[in-house]
Amino acid sequence: MNHKPYKNLNNSKKEQIVTMFDRIAETYDQLNGLITFGMDKTWRRRVAKMIAANDPETILDAATGTGALAIDLAEYSSARIIGIDISGEMLSIGKEKIKHLELDHKIAMELDDAEALSFDSNTFDAISIGFGVRNFDSLNKGLSEIYRVLKPGGQLVILETSVPKYFPFKQGYYLFSHWIIPMLGKIFSKDKLAYEYLSDSASIFPYGKRFNGILKENKFVSIADHPQMLGIVTIYTAFK
Repeated sequence: MNHKPYKNLNNSKKEQIVTMFDRIAETYDQLNGLITFGMDKTWRRRVAKMIAANDPETILDAATGTGALAIDLAEYSSARIIGIDISGEMLSIGKEKIKHLELDHKIAMELDDAEALSFDSNTFDAISIGFGVRNFDSLNKGLSEIYRVLKPGGQLVILETSVPKYFPFKQGYYLFSHWIIPMLGKIFSKDKLAYEYLSDSASIFPYGKRFNGILKENKFVSIADHPQMLGIVTIYTAFK
């Protein structure tokens, strides 16, 4: 998972991810909605409902970005939510959104690294990750940290990109992700390379049974995948 946003630079993937999200933070929410035709909201709500169904008291939203999933979690759950991210600019926008919605009492936003979490082991009843795991520098390291801070019996729910299997959706997805998304990124975010990376990383990320296997290798159990919208994205559920 060492695919980097800026191939002409020699710094680490993690450093580049921070730079990239800091650059695109201002337009991230709007462009995400445009690219997904507004379906990102529906997918996040499904994740929130899955987690709320188990009535957790504490939730970690890892790679929270601007807090979109954390805000949806707050709508369906009474839990205390902590959103963490490595991009200060994304967090800054998230904090403003949370303040505007008067959710400060339910959601805390913190600068932290999902691959080296500052929390004690067995801290959270549930953990969510929305469109974040493919940006990990080390997927196994990130998942092992998630496992560590999850309580025994706790639930992990991941929303991540995947690739449709069948014609013509697979071909349409390829054209849209490799041509349209980078073009929209260049127009609206002024960083075409960022959206080229996001599209490329989505196409090479292990999904479905392959990702289920990676979760199993990291000790998770009761693993299931739930493809959405013909497989454009997948929701994964697992437990410790």
